[in-house]
Amino acid sequence: MASSTIKNSPFKAKVTSIEPLNEGKWIQTRKINYDDPNGDARVWEMAVRTTRSTTTNLDAVSIVSILHNSHKPKEVVLVKQFRPPTEKVIIELPAGLIDPNETVASTAVRELIEETGYHGTFKSQSIPLFSDPGLTNANMVLAYVDVDLNDPKNQNPQPQLEPGEFIITFTLPLDNLLEELEEMCKKEGCSVDARLYHFAKGLEIAKNL
Repeated sequence: MASSTIKNSPFKAKVTSIEPLNEGKWIQTRKINYDDPNGDARVWEMAVRTTRSTTTNLDAVSIVSILHNSHKPKEVVLVKQFRPPTEKVIIELPAGLIDPNETVASTAVRELIEETGYHGTFKSQSIPLFSDPGLTNANMVLAYVDVDLNDPKNQNPQPQLEPGEFIITFTLPLDNLLEELEEMCKKEGCSVDARLYHFAKGLEIAKNL
């Protein structure tokens, strides 16, 4: 398992207070009035992002990046960062919001460089997906980006983090990804983004069929 280190570990972060918020800068709430299949009027509460790209009609990209041309079994690039709503450090796939006038491909390549330092080649993308459809209309696509370790730019990858970003980059083998993730959570007290866990569980199921 390869890993990068940063001066200020995300494990040092902590929530100091939680207070009501009527209208947020990045996330807002909405009340939905709708008719169910029986024609009965119902109400739903939801959260919305204020940053959706009008170019793609998407919010974000989550990136599956596989390391190639290594003497070791194939590995996937992952990140750890503190997520305030969970009050925990979360293991995730690299991801990021789509900027205005960006494509899915350019966002995936850019975010991978910024968060992990790896330079990759965009290969394909999923259909639009919803991570938590009972809570929010926030959507995303899963982008597949290959990383060639023979590329000189990937010999010593250096993340290009923004001020306020404290991200640890590391890799885990695909062969026993689920086991490695669960062991890391037990050892470090962190947790796993559901999308990554489902990906790892899918690999395990497919391997054991």
